[in-house]
Amino acid sequence: MSTPFDAAIAAVKTAGYHNHRHETHSDVVSRGIYDDLLRTCDALRQDVDAGVVRMWENVASPGDRQRKVDLFIGEPGPDGGPVIEKVRIAVENKSVITAHRNRTNRFDDLTKVLSAVHAARPEALLVATVLVGVAPRVLNVPDRIHPMYRGRDEDFSREVLQRLSRGDELLWRDFSYAVSANRPNEPLRTVAEFDRLPTRSPGLTHVKGFDFVLQVPVFVDNVNVPYVARDSVLGIDVDGDYDRMLKQLCSGYRARWHS
Repeated sequence: MSTPFDAAIAAVKTAGYHNHRHETHSDVVSRGIYDDLLRTCDALRQDVDAGVVRMWENVASPGDRQRKVDLFIGEPGPDGGPVIEKVRIAVENKSVITAHRNRTNRFDDLTKVLSAVHAARPEALLVATVLVGVAPRVLNVPDRIHPMYRGRDEDFSREVLQRLSRGDELLWRDFSYAVSANRPNEPLRTVAEFDRLPTRSPGLTHVKGFDFVLQVPVFVDNVNVPYVARDSVLGIDVDGDYDRMLKQLCSGYRARWHS
């Protein structure tokens, strides 16, 4: 089964490295989830075709630092734009790959988005997705290598970029100062951290919680070819969980706006 996460990892391979500063994988994941929902959920597709709801990306939400919701599906406002109080489905995408210590910050980010969306519209369906890196070490290209080539894009492309994500093991030696090591238990600790996010059962719209939290193990070290780690020690059924998420979103959408 191909998922939006496979497409996001393919985009990392094409780009050469994962830029955790830009989180560019998020747009790929958002569009993929939206397309799959349209394909599998008649109720949503009918509303989109009728203009009852629309899709937007990176919509500002109220609250702390004007955080943005990665995928926003809702009823358009008077000006045709998104209105947080009219959101029906919201998806927030995060990744913890280069440094697992950042899981606490990503957890806090998701908690704040949850609070903002729930306060605006408690019945809105809210999903969190998290790419969890399982590589034992990562070449930190965005923070440690690319800044050394500022103003020398051609040199960066020739000396670094064309070598990335292709299995060039000499990169570990040539840029040893840019290697971030992950302890063997870090991915498990990260999964356990996001398992702490509050969730709610279908129909309990008064409860503040995510309707689905989807964690996806990925092997991304910016040296070897990246891939979705379906056989990782984390024991996560990526395809099964993704299918369940789509079905749960569709069931909830139908129950809340087509009953």
